[in-house]
Amino acid sequence: MLTYSRPMQQRLAQVRVVTFVVLVTNASAALFLPAVGLWREPEPARQVLGALGIALFSAAQAAVLYTLVTPWLSGRVKRWSRVALALTAVASLPLVGPVGGGWPTWSWLAACSVGVVPVLTGPLLAIGLSAATVALALAVTPGSIGDSLIITAGFGAGLAAINVLHVWLWDVLLQAEQGRAAQVQLATAEERLRFARDVHDLLGHNLSIIALKAELAERLAATDGARAGQEAAEVRRLAASTLVELRAAVYGYRQVGLREQLTAIERVLESSGVRCTVSVPDGDLPAQAVLTAVVREATTNVLRHSRAGWCTITLQAALGEVRLTVTNDGVRDAAAPDAHSQGLRGLADRLAEAGGVLHTRADGGRFTVEAVVRSPS
Repeated sequence: MLTYSRPMQQRLAQVRVVTFVVLVTNASAALFLPAVGLWREPEPARQVLGALGIALFSAAQAAVLYTLVTPWLSGRVKRWSRVALALTAVASLPLVGPVGGGWPTWSWLAACSVGVVPVLTGPLLAIGLSAATVALALAVTPGSIGDSLIITAGFGAGLAAINVLHVWLWDVLLQAEQGRAAQVQLATAEERLRFARDVHDLLGHNLSIIALKAELAERLAATDGARAGQEAAEVRRLAASTLVELRAAVYGYRQVGLREQLTAIERVLESSGVRCTVSVPDGDLPAQAVLTAVVREATTNVLRHSRAGWCTITLQAALGEVRLTVTNDGVRDAAAPDAHSQGLRGLADRLAEAGGVLHTRADGGRFTVEAVVRSPS
């Protein structure tokens, strides 16, 4: 299952609300007009039945439009909402059709049906259902065939065009965000595979030698105790050295090229929808694990705790020190307590142990993390 960063979730939520409001407003513009028929209807009983039919159809249509912009709903919920819309559309014919005293009341509901059908079915079925709806509207209001045709076919086609456009744009955005989320997860998976390969390369050779020497010591135990003891001592030495190397790999003491780390982080941020600019000097970069930890923690905070649209990462080496600066926008409240303080406090401790210092500041909606360490000799 794909997971989204917080900026992605916020953008999707905002666009989803806007899309739903546009769809409902588009439908409400037509649903308001059947109320004119209720006002013109002289018989109270028909007014009540007509109001019931309009209300049921409106609720069912709103439910269907909600399912169109809510991808996490189950298929069963979506199917039942469409069944409810179909049933209320059919029920509205006897409830609303006679209402209006000459006003094409049901034709406006028919226009709503024509407007929503294309986003629920395929093109051929949508054309068939729309044609049938137009025919029913003409049959229900024989006295105003021209008006019914214009309302049901013309206005309904306009509603359909708007609905199809907005649903299509929502689907395109959703697919794009799903693609970005998939890229982030792919980058994470690649990093895990890289670490797995490193551990395999580290342990595979040494464990194979340990297994062979242990087998040799077992065979020599009965015939050459001194030689078997030497082999057992070699097994112990290899096991101890392998354990040290494994701890170094797990805890990050085996330094990785900082340029490679910055490239990977830039790709992750870009795939998450954050415009990233990395500025580093030419030539070899310092391969200090503490700087790698700083840039990882800072960029993780960008994804988790901000609404960042951009992030800059700058590395400078001069006067015997290395300065790493990570700046992003999207800070919610510069005056509020720093939500990132716990992770950054741990980084400050690590930098202090390495003779460095960590600074953070929030200003004008921007958050900056700056780490300074001694340049390696």
